[in-house]
Amino acid sequence: MPPKIPRMSTPVHHDTSAEAAKPSNFLRQIIESDLSHGVHAQKHWAGSPGDAAHHAAAAVDPAKIRTRFPPEPNGYLHVGHAKSICLNFGLARDYGGVCHLRFDDTNPEKEDQEYVDSIIDAVHWLGFDWKDRDGHENLYYASNYFGFMYRAAEYLIETGNAYVDEQTPEEMRANRGDFGKPGVDSPYRNRTPAENLARFREMRDGKLPDGAAVLRARIDMGHPNINLRDPAIYRIKHAEHHNTGNQWCIYPMYTFAHPIEDALECITHSICTLEFEDQRPFYDWLLDRLGEGGLIARPQPRQYEFARLNLTYVITSKRKLKHLVDSGIVSGWDDPRMPTIVGLRRRGYTPASIQMFCERIGVTKDYSWIDYGTLEGCLREDLESKAHRAMAVLDPLPLTLTNWAEVFGSDGHVEACSLPALPHAHEGQAVPERHFTLGREVWIEREDFAEVPPKGYKRLYPPRLGADGQMLPGNTVRLKGGYVIECTGCEKDAGGHVTRVLATVVPDTKSGTPGADSVKVKAAITWVGVQDGVQAEVRLYDRLFTDAQPDAGGKDFLALLNPDSLKVVTAYVEPSLAAAQPDDKFQFERFGYFVADRVDHSASRPVFNKITGLKDSWAK
Repeated sequence: MPPKIPRMSTPVHHDTSAEAAKPSNFLRQIIESDLSHGVHAQKHWAGSPGDAAHHAAAAVDPAKIRTRFPPEPNGYLHVGHAKSICLNFGLARDYGGVCHLRFDDTNPEKEDQEYVDSIIDAVHWLGFDWKDRDGHENLYYASNYFGFMYRAAEYLIETGNAYVDEQTPEEMRANRGDFGKPGVDSPYRNRTPAENLARFREMRDGKLPDGAAVLRARIDMGHPNINLRDPAIYRIKHAEHHNTGNQWCIYPMYTFAHPIEDALECITHSICTLEFEDQRPFYDWLLDRLGEGGLIARPQPRQYEFARLNLTYVITSKRKLKHLVDSGIVSGWDDPRMPTIVGLRRRGYTPASIQMFCERIGVTKDYSWIDYGTLEGCLREDLESKAHRAMAVLDPLPLTLTNWAEVFGSDGHVEACSLPALPHAHEGQAVPERHFTLGREVWIEREDFAEVPPKGYKRLYPPRLGADGQMLPGNTVRLKGGYVIECTGCEKDAGGHVTRVLATVVPDTKSGTPGADSVKVKAAITWVGVQDGVQAEVRLYDRLFTDAQPDAGGKDFLALLNPDSLKVVTAYVEPSLAAAQPDDKFQFERFGYFVADRVDHSASRPVFNKITGLKDSWAK
């Protein structure tokens, strides 16, 4: 089953008013020009995909534009796909259009229903859907168009624009030529349409084994664009398909299927990454041929390309990500160190932060690297006014207030304390409080005590000899939200390691009382009471790679793994976190943002993942 939507996810609200200015880019300029010139104003839409006749009798399409997000269901989506999702769905939203979710499931050997379900869940989680204004679900599968694709292939054969080639793959590769040498015509290229049609139907009927033949478009073996040197458009694959079962044993190539899918769905702006730029001439060639035959509606879709997302410290190759999973380097596709959407989600990223990131990095035709800190910055900005604050001790050291009974009359006495849960709430937003208690025993961070303090150290240290030989008192600090305390010493084990800090509480200095400022201190430290603190497993995640471009220049990405990408500690957190639910997000004061793990967290076994620090620790 697909994972549940995070309960703490804040819905992403979009201002679609004219006043909501959007940063311009070349795609917006193209769309705005098309709309102003009425390029698609007379486009018809029958309410479902279909050929020219299907749409001809329908009304004019109420959607001003149609875009699509067309993932292949052969793996989990990653952060690069998130950019494409936000771009395609966002453009459709902003220009009164509709974005289709279409599964490009033309390869039966690598696709699975598990990936289909995960993709649907990921797009929904990011804040988008594929419904039109009438509530119609524009969710489609390329495999549902196999019948039309076969019909289109036969049409190309009948008009002399396609032929069955029975060269071996090695012969085809050798005869294709290269950038400095034209290709060589296949010996099968000049078969008659009747001969090609008969042979293609034998392919369809399962009479030929895998690899025995392919159907090729008949264009120009001497064309300077190698992609137009009679590209293959159908191959034989005796494999069961997740959607069509064993109905077919021939399957269309992606470059053939993609433009047909766009045409059947009346896509106006087919937005791809730059690696498909060289395929655009074939995209146009194919739609021109099918348009000439009256098979597809006009105006035809147009393809536009943008630069894919290159994010530092990340790899997005599905093959390499799969290796990380299969080899156990990460715990799964949703490991919080993975750049997959399920990984980002489990790490604690929010839909709003990812949308903000995609909007800020913009859309260009130029390849560039985006610093990972930009994504983290968007998350901090989103969580600043949403994530409740809490105190946590990640490297616990016990501290005893030795005069507790003397000040309060009993070692068992506890003082009720409170702090704001959202100190930077939006104007007009109620400021919630969190409550905890202070008693004789507390946990503090080990780094908040130094037996021999370095210069400038402002936290706890014991009495020491001054330059004049006189004994100086131990340092005073405030337990945040509680009392001022004075360090008096420490206890050690046989090995000389500090096992406990000793201090005294300064009476009448509780935060929020008239005497709170009677003793001046230079530091306030975080702490958790022993009597009501909650023990928790905290997973301290960092970036998976030490190199900013682990997948560039032929590098061995496995040699660049960060050995400190995960540290697991037993911590103590304040009692307000006892009620935390999976996906609830918090700011652990001084440490950064954390999320209750959506898989392993429970009331009996709290587990928190570090999302990111309070600032970019990787910045140069």
